[in-house]
Amino acid sequence: MEPYRRDPGADVLLDLDGQVFVVDSKGRYLVRFAVSRVTATTERPHGLKYSLTLHGPDGGRLVGFDNAHLVRKSGSPAGRRRGSYDHVHRLKTVRPYQFRDAARLLEDFWAEVDSVLKGKGVI
Repeated sequence: MEPYRRDPGADVLLDLDGQVFVVDSKGRYLVRFAVSRVTATTERPHGLKYSLTLHGPDGGRLVGFDNAHLVRKSGSPAGRRRGSYDHVHRLKTVRPYQFRDAARLLEDFWAEVDSVLKGKGVI
């Protein structure tokens, strides 16, 4: 495991913990943040446990960036042995996410939110 380097964006991300934002003019789409500092491990070398989600009118998750469980990198035999805890849920798909730093995580999350909302004609 690579030694931890201070991430200046982590404080911004941690300050968003518990926040809920309405992201459309009709109040039907919500973004939620759950973020906490944890002991750095192989699974969470950045020392953050996070869940950043976009929810639709029915409350269902449309986009989610989190590190709550292991996601395999591929269906190949090698992929079954390796995986990532950082990952992205988009509609019905899940894929590994390459965590670089907290600022990039926020940038990538909002880009996915915008993409889904545009695709649904919300924005």
